[in-house]
Amino acid sequence: MAICAEEMARKKTLKKNTVVATVMSNVGLELFLKERKIRMVRAPVGDRYVVETMRGGGFNFGGEQSGHLIFLDHAKTGDGILAALQVLAVMVESGKRIADLGSKMVTFPQILVNLKLKHRVPLEKLPRLQKAIAAFEKRLGGRGRILVRFSGTEPVLRIMVEGEDRSETESIVNALAEKAREEIR
Repeated sequence: MAICAEEMARKKTLKKNTVVATVMSNVGLELFLKERKIRMVRAPVGDRYVVETMRGGGFNFGGEQSGHLIFLDHAKTGDGILAALQVLAVMVESGKRIADLGSKMVTFPQILVNLKLKHRVPLEKLPRLQKAIAAFEKRLGGRGRILVRFSGTEPVLRIMVEGEDRSETESIVNALAEKAREEIR
């Protein structure tokens, strides 16, 4: 996504200079784009939500962390062959290897914990978890983030933490998981 977004912005073909990514997309992508004055809009997880956000905002490029890229100027849905051709075109035009193009973006450690649940408790009804999230978000500042959400397909609470330091990220995700376990019992 970073490679294609940067190239589209350089060529002025990135509509509204904006990329649509999901809430799971790495904060490293967000910082990479921000450094290049490219805006990033986050959509819920799922390519259908990415496309919906793209159409609603008049944007032409987006995708998911999984590598599912959507180029609305060329197709109505994600297409792996189209995505591969777009990346190959950047490689050919720049004369650079994919490793060199991809090395510009720093991927932050992202740790995900899935807690199986017997029943869902609305997140707003978990005040100790909410307080812990706020405290850890403050500690991470703009160099990391926390996402806590219920799975849309199974009885699972997903706790994802990103940050520059892997051990700190693990510590935070484990502390949040423990808070959630205590409150959901």
